[in-house]
Amino acid sequence: MTNHRVTAGETLEGVAAQYGLRPATLAAINPQLPAQGALPTGGVVEVPPFNGVPVQVGAGQTWQSLAERHGTRADLLFEVNGCPDTLPSRVFIPAGNRGGTMAAETTPSAVALGYPLPVPAKLVLSYGWQPHPRRDELVFNSGIAFSATPGTVVTSAADGTVAFVGEHNGALIMVVNHSNGLQTRYGNLADVEFTVGDAVTQGTGLGTVAGESQDSFMYFEVRTNSSEGWIARDPGQYLSELELQQ
Repeated sequence: MTNHRVTAGETLEGVAAQYGLRPATLAAINPQLPAQGALPTGGVVEVPPFNGVPVQVGAGQTWQSLAERHGTRADLLFEVNGCPDTLPSRVFIPAGNRGGTMAAETTPSAVALGYPLPVPAKLVLSYGWQPHPRRDELVFNSGIAFSATPGTVVTSAADGTVAFVGEHNGALIMVVNHSNGLQTRYGNLADVEFTVGDAVTQGTGLGTVAGESQDSFMYFEVRTNSSEGWIARDPGQYLSELELQQ
């Protein structure tokens, strides 16, 4: 969500137009604001990244049941709503910018990526819905993690451009954009010398695995671009080495 500060004379319809959204989306997110006429100057309008509606979660509902009811994907709902530890009482259902609830997407044709470590490593975290280690529920993992020794070189899976370098959830991550709307993400890094806009080639050393003990890990994601944002994909569809580890 983006917080839009209202200036004198602005209307909900005008704010919606600024962000390429339907007025009905903002009205649903901000029921306290007038749908017609000028908005209170200095007030705040919560603006989602795309059209959609907030819905109340009923007793016994799950991410999967919500996805089936609204014609979308459970993993996408989970990520759009901030990857919460527990299902909240109100969930935002994305609808894209063309109207209607966003339909479930088909996975695009996968392309082969290079392995991001010098040699195949043991998986310590799998992609998708997995049992929570402490709670009796399923959680969605948008990537995978490899067991790795600190100092191990992490390499780019394909030619691309660095899109982000920074801290996320207490760890240093790097995001690389590739051709054909493909993106890879690398987590728990150290010794990174690249900045946003730098070009990298497949096999380029991006940094090393962080950690103080010999038992550490490297986190890896594959995503594809869509009208609803960057969608997480199963890295096993892109890394042939993972098939050999099954």
